[in-house]
Amino acid sequence: MEEKTNEYAASWSEFVYIETAEYIIKGYVHMPKIVKKSRLLTEILNTTKQFIAVTDCQMESKISPQKEIEKHDFIEVNISSILIMRPINE
Repeated sequence: MEEKTNEYAASWSEFVYIETAEYIIKGYVHMPKIVKKSRLLTEILNTTKQFIAVTDCQMESKISPQKEIEKHDFIEVNISSILIMRPINE
C-alpha cells in the first residue's frame, strides 16, 4: 500500500484494480486517515456515498478492447457499478 504525498497527504491511498461491466480501471482510491489503513477498501465499498474518487487512473474498455486506453487525473465511479475491486501490489 502506497501513501501519496500530494494534496491527499491527510488520507490513505491504495492502487487498485476496479472492474465494471464496461471498463477495467486501475488507479488510486483515497480515504481519510481516520479509517484504519487495513480496512481501506472495505470502508470505501461500505460507505453511504454513491461514488468513489479514483485518481491517476487508466480506463480500458471491455466492450471495445481495440479502443485506446484512456488516462485521467480524476474520475468518479458509481459504487453500484463495481463488480470487483482489489488492491494491486506493485
